[in-house]
Amino acid sequence: MDSVVIVGAGTFGASLAWWLARAGTEVTLVDQFEPGDARASSGGETRLIRSGHGQDPDYTASARRARTLWRELEAESGADLLVECGVAWFARSPEGWEAASARTMRAQGIPIEHLTPDEAGELFPSFRGDDLEFVLFEPEAGVLRAQRATQTLARQAAAHGARLVRGRARPEREAVAVDGAGRLEGDAVVWACGGWLPHLFPGHVALTTTRQDLFFLDGGEPWTRAPGWVDYDGAVYGTGDLDGLGFKAAPDAEGPPLDAEAELPPTDPGNERWMRDYLARRFPALAEAPLKSSRTCRYELSPDSHFIAAPHPEHPSVWLLGGGSGHGFKHGPAMAERVAAALTTGDPLPPRFALGDRTPGRSLRTAGSGRL
Repeated sequence: MDSVVIVGAGTFGASLAWWLARAGTEVTLVDQFEPGDARASSGGETRLIRSGHGQDPDYTASARRARTLWRELEAESGADLLVECGVAWFARSPEGWEAASARTMRAQGIPIEHLTPDEAGELFPSFRGDDLEFVLFEPEAGVLRAQRATQTLARQAAAHGARLVRGRARPEREAVAVDGAGRLEGDAVVWACGGWLPHLFPGHVALTTTRQDLFFLDGGEPWTRAPGWVDYDGAVYGTGDLDGLGFKAAPDAEGPPLDAEAELPPTDPGNERWMRDYLARRFPALAEAPLKSSRTCRYELSPDSHFIAAPHPEHPSVWLLGGGSGHGFKHGPAMAERVAAALTTGDPLPPRFALGDRTPGRSLRTAGSGRL
């Protein structure tokens, strides 16, 4: 395969452009926005990178492989993208998501620590864990500087010869029509445009685009040393204060629908009240911390939380790639490696990435049974 057109410069599309371009493929990367734009589901400053995915060995291995590839991108570009501060999982039951994650990671040789709530208290300036069975700690997990990472992927793809085209795109059978740039063709075309996929390929892609709220609090200097954290059964996650953004707390229950074309609205005051109530119980010192900023972002959710990576049923040289489902960002380079192998040598992808009907399943992001 000599040439590929990729539409969408988010984590999946930009990662694929980087991977293919550095292998010598002629790549054209198209997006209506600049890489890292806040309106896309890969926008925003930070994302957790963690290997814990319950009992799923494939996503666990993919996240671990992605960690290696993010480090390769750092070495190649000189950018500082991955902060290895660890991620703490708050286990409310002895045999839940966290215990399953621990078994899966241990089987793959991924470092983990099983902490008592008192031991976990040493990770945070203020912590209450009397409702927890234990805390699972991934010491080699952490936080990705997401916007910077997406921009770095696109920049390095260009450094390897990829052509970057800015414009709104639409499919024309096996080709891509771009406003202001004409018609683009390649040996393969990959549409990796997140929440826009259902608009462009109705009937082939089932995705729900939702609004999610993010809150950043000014807890002071001690919180700059806190790890990432996840309360899966509580449907909330966050990070320490990275790059002066503030301590991040994000309710992760599925938000209301938000069309891909809609402007990002303000956060919901009810979510801020819920978040503050949670912080008062989990991190008491933050209960009255000033709100430094708040914003919304998008999720593009598949019904079963699994990714989409498959050829179009009527145009086999056209591929659809997406369905990050709130946990896809960190996997970007590892997904690129797999999709590139499928494109160039026909390596099979997991059947669950195929197009077609899907049965709703348990979330693979940081939200389990819902809010408290």
